[in-house]
Amino acid sequence: MNLGRVASSAAAGVGLAWLARAARGLPTSIGASVSDIRPYAAGSPQYREGRFHNTEPSSALDPEAGGGFVKDLLARGSRGRPMRDVPIAPYVAPVDSGPLAVTWFGHSSALVEIDGYRVLADPVWSDRVSPSSTIGPMRLHRPPVELSVLPQIDAVIISHDHYDHLDRFTVETLAATQPRTKFLVPVGVGAHLRKWRVPEERIVELDWDEHTEIDGLKVTCTEARHFSGRGLQRNITLWSSWVLTGPAHSVFFGGDSGYTRRFADLGEKYGPFDLTLLPVGAYDLRWPDIHMNPEEAVRTHLDLGGTERRDSLLVPVHWGTFNLAFHAWSEPIARLLPAAEADGVATAVPMPGQRVDVSRPRAEETWWVELG
Repeated sequence: MNLGRVASSAAAGVGLAWLARAARGLPTSIGASVSDIRPYAAGSPQYREGRFHNTEPSSALDPEAGGGFVKDLLARGSRGRPMRDVPIAPYVAPVDSGPLAVTWFGHSSALVEIDGYRVLADPVWSDRVSPSSTIGPMRLHRPPVELSVLPQIDAVIISHDHYDHLDRFTVETLAATQPRTKFLVPVGVGAHLRKWRVPEERIVELDWDEHTEIDGLKVTCTEARHFSGRGLQRNITLWSSWVLTGPAHSVFFGGDSGYTRRFADLGEKYGPFDLTLLPVGAYDLRWPDIHMNPEEAVRTHLDLGGTERRDSLLVPVHWGTFNLAFHAWSEPIARLLPAAEADGVATAVPMPGQRVDVSRPRAEETWWVELG
């Protein structure tokens, strides 16, 4: 018997089995095809030559712009993870929605309470942000609460179709457990939801500066500077930020975006805001136009009308849950807070699962400091 050949065959068999597990369910998890999406995308002013485009063009990704790419790649796992377990706050949901509050569930997933309504933003509850359950970035902390425990949600808003913002498992679960909830998405993203059997009447697709109303809550799809893509196709669906306007309060959800001068225009048109949820993590010199850094988040908050409303609150999102870049785990907050203080911007940094009541005084917290 040739033991080497037997061992080689066994290894090949294990490898094929692993690949089969990794590929299981990929087409469905990826979502809709180009032909599914095109009929909905073709009428958008942002859609040209088969692709969506930013108003302010973004530079191409440059692996060498920040230098030391290979070195950073090797150090990514240790730098981008906390040294200790991320604490989870006990989940507390009032029976009725508060006038203005936000519960951060990690990364960009947040539940906004505004004037009696509840809006869930970019919900992702899966263990990995990937079409595969075997490969792809894993969670650094568990979801703070089961989806089934969430109170009645009036609307789910999705900023774009990247896996860390649009998750098949979460969408399908919410569609089943929240039968009255509307799913509000940028143009083209609705095709993914249709693929996952979300009823047509529960999907609302909007272009930039289009809005819908849910009872007395106005929800507006607004511009962002980013890109989209699942599988091998790029920019065949639109990306966005969102504005929530209630009878008494207004909220801006930044989703995922690089800094753009257009935020000042949005502030002039829709602001000022009582609360902004802005991305602060996964930035890098190699992709400066598609993910804002913490200082740019402060600048964005001010562009959106923070100079007019010094009592407005900035809550950072898009950090702490998935290791998607090369900076240290807590660096986004270590940079955000001094920048915000220098410009007189009020901030709150909740731990995963923690609810922040915007109307109440907030004690200074440093829960992230000892985690590294």
